[in-house]
Amino acid sequence: MRTRVALGILTLVLLALLLLSTSSGRGQAAAPAQPIAFSHQIHAGQYKIDCQYCHSEARRSEYAGIPSVSRCMGCHKITAADRPEIQKLAAFFNRNEPIPWVRIFKVPEYVSFPHKPHVRAGVTCQACHGPIETMAVVHAKTGQNFVNDLLNLAGLARTSTPLTMGWCVECHTKMNAKDRTKAPLECLTCHH
Repeated sequence: MRTRVALGILTLVLLALLLLSTSSGRGQAAAPAQPIAFSHQIHAGQYKIDCQYCHSEARRSEYAGIPSVSRCMGCHKITAADRPEIQKLAAFFNRNEPIPWVRIFKVPEYVSFPHKPHVRAGVTCQACHGPIETMAVVHAKTGQNFVNDLLNLAGLARTSTPLTMGWCVECHTKMNAKDRTKAPLECLTCHH
């Protein structure tokens, strides 16, 4: 009898964890305050500016990079120059200071995620970052998460991209099966 009760309680706890981790929006961290309100929805969505126009390092290095203030001012010396957020941008430009953006997408320190091979393999930015072109404010669920890894290995879909090891391994496995690509699965590919 005690075994049945314990199994029932364990089942309920696991179901509760499953529901919490897969419910829409609850798995995402709140967006941090940024020094300038920037909308990917406007830039990548409305104006269809390609991600790599601003994040040009993605095709050449491990990091996608943050655009320089001068890259932003290339358009905003004229475009929307009278708006308060653009005036903040211009102030950084005039002081020759980089904008102190708060990083959103980050894998743990013991993981290496090079953008370059992913971009060269034709993986879209949205595959990892979600529908960024629809986001007025960007937020992410990143880093190690045991429940996310178990859900992904079990084949259960998530509502947002968790950027966990299980999610990455699942993507590599699917790419290898579907496209016969050579997405590596060895531990040292990411952990070194």
